[in-house]
Amino acid sequence: MSTDQIILFALFAAVFALLLWGRYRYDLVAFSALLVGVVLGVVPTKEAFSGFGHPATLVVALVLIVSAGLVRSGAVFLITRTLVDSTRSLGAHIALMGGVGAILSAFMNNVAALALLMPVDIQTARKAGRVAGLTLMPLSFATILGGMVTLIGTPPNIIIATIREETLGTGFRMFDFAPVGGVAALAGLAFVALVGWRLIPNRADAGSVSQQVAQYVAELTVPEGSPHIGKRLAELDAEAEQADVAILGLIRNGHRRYGRAANAILQDSDAIVLEATPEALDEFRAALGLAFSDTARQEKLTAAGEGLDVIEVVVPETSRIAGKTAQALGLAWRQSTVLMGISRQGRQITRQVRKTEVYPGDILLLMCPRDRGPDVTDWLGCLPLAERGLSVTVNEKMWLAIALFAGAVLAASVGLLYLPVALGLVAVAYVLTGILPVAEIYDHVEWPVVVLLGSMIPLGAALDSSGGTALIANALVGLTAGLPAWAVLTVLMVVTMTLSDVLNNTATTIVAAPVGIQMAQALNVSPDPFLMAVAVAASAAFLTPIGHKNNTLILGPGGYQFGDYWRIGLPLEVLIVAVSIPALLFFWPM
Repeated sequence: MSTDQIILFALFAAVFALLLWGRYRYDLVAFSALLVGVVLGVVPTKEAFSGFGHPATLVVALVLIVSAGLVRSGAVFLITRTLVDSTRSLGAHIALMGGVGAILSAFMNNVAALALLMPVDIQTARKAGRVAGLTLMPLSFATILGGMVTLIGTPPNIIIATIREETLGTGFRMFDFAPVGGVAALAGLAFVALVGWRLIPNRADAGSVSQQVAQYVAELTVPEGSPHIGKRLAELDAEAEQADVAILGLIRNGHRRYGRAANAILQDSDAIVLEATPEALDEFRAALGLAFSDTARQEKLTAAGEGLDVIEVVVPETSRIAGKTAQALGLAWRQSTVLMGISRQGRQITRQVRKTEVYPGDILLLMCPRDRGPDVTDWLGCLPLAERGLSVTVNEKMWLAIALFAGAVLAASVGLLYLPVALGLVAVAYVLTGILPVAEIYDHVEWPVVVLLGSMIPLGAALDSSGGTALIANALVGLTAGLPAWAVLTVLMVVTMTLSDVLNNTATTIVAAPVGIQMAQALNVSPDPFLMAVAVAASAAFLTPIGHKNNTLILGPGGYQFGDYWRIGLPLEVLIVAVSIPALLFFWPM
């Protein structure tokens, strides 16, 4: 081995060891390794930061932005609001949620897909009286499996495509991953829905997900031209139950109707009184096309183009609003802020929200201009609750958001547009059309992942150019000498899977993909089946909670222990290898 190879292998060993240790965050570890490589001369100075402009890095960042736009537009509510049915059997629920999760993660970041569906799954578990741990792990695995199907579904596929383009001149297209990834995903989903969930320990006290989230009494207005005009209020109960919203009553012409007013015929400008969490309130509003109680002020805020923030504040005795109403205080015209709801434990609210006297100890749900939350909180003299990332769904632009995204995917799929350009155009269009406020764009980029990619790509390129990947490839070829092609692919998949279970799958792909190409060249066969094997194996990280971010996300809410993952993950990984090898040899012959 040359000196450069020894240094690079030592750097990668150090990176892997530190990632396994977990003491320092992965982006700091990767960036430090890059700088050490530059100082030691194994990474050329002019190439030191080339990874940050790499197409793979850009696509990962843009996918997160576009995913946020799809969520903000209400496009995903279109799917998820039909899923909350606690009467379904556990297997049927897992099959449905897993299928939707897999489809979503094929076209948006799989971490974003899980983050979107996890609250729905938890809510369903709570309604059904079962622990969320029985369904969260299958949902996590389903979103990982779905990402294998398309180019943009998961970072390993993006990296594989760009490495192929740099090495062989052309990259993989959007759905080139679908034949093998689709077979693996379908087999994995069938296993998870039929068998896998039965292997998860059922701990009655696990996954205490019922966090103390405030239930607000709020109002939503029936807008002019609403399809619900002429219906009885009770006819909205089914949608309310799906969104986990309680309908308390009706306000007409400023006066609260007697009781729940279930048989009242809805009219234009009626205000429906509800009790719900902020997320459920927004879902119900988006699903039924209702308006906020202070419609005129909300329209002015939206027209200002700054974007909207939703914040929660606690009212102390010294607060400016304590003992007053929002209307009397002039909250709307003084601070351009709408009082959306009041959470008051043990006390009933019988008047319109903005005309209700606020008591010390109340929690207020406020909608204000983007980035004005701290100023409004200070002006009121209230205490902010912990930031929960609440937002207002722009549901009137749902179909526009879907059309823009679908057009970009189609254009990239047929080769009309380069994928990073297509996704960039969608991100710009989302901003120009007000689907995603410009001030929020960078909030949705997962910068640690960007730094990890930008740092590891130059290191991977240096390892390849120094001949380090050829050494690894030759060692694997020597290990598999005389074995049939399927056995060689199996060894590559198992080694890649093992690395991905204990390391970030992005780092694993950057190392394993060049090794796959070198193995193919050593055997004088096509590199495509080897690259596809790496793509599937790098994503199939099911044995530990640290192999994939989705597995980490569910660890706390599901009440899992470290050893729970292998119970369902080990047979799933064996199944993935078993179905992928024949598919690889059939769809990507050597």
